[in-house]
Amino acid sequence: MRRYPTNSPQAAARIVALTVVADGDIGDVEIEWLDRLSVHEQLGLARQELHALLDTFCEDLLSSHQLKWADACPVDERTLADLMGEVQDPPLRLKLLRLCVELAEVDDRIDEGESLVLVAAAEHWGLEYETFRSSSRH
Repeated sequence: MRRYPTNSPQAAARIVALTVVADGDIGDVEIEWLDRLSVHEQLGLARQELHALLDTFCEDLLSSHQLKWADACPVDERTLADLMGEVQDPPLRLKLLRLCVELAEVDDRIDEGESLVLVAAAEHWGLEYETFRSSSRH
């Protein structure tokens, strides 16, 4: 698994990518949502950089033998903690959690894998309360 500088746009985008793949399917509705909300701009990336990072993340998961679509979450707990640890900035953490909650809800349901990613982010970043605030706004 590649490492990115702490709080970098790439580290942040990888959390979004994890949410995209967490339900076992990279759906058109999710990609459209990323584009419609200009998530790439919100994270400081060009559109093609975000899409390339999504591809690269999937390649990393495949090469590390972690991408097993039968599992509820496509990464193990240690990798999940490492990914979450690359984002230290509190405002960036909050922005990512809100984006990921919206992304998980874009298909009108939150799958088990998406739920595991959201809970892990909230727990690792100390934002458990914020998860419920974000959900109650919809």
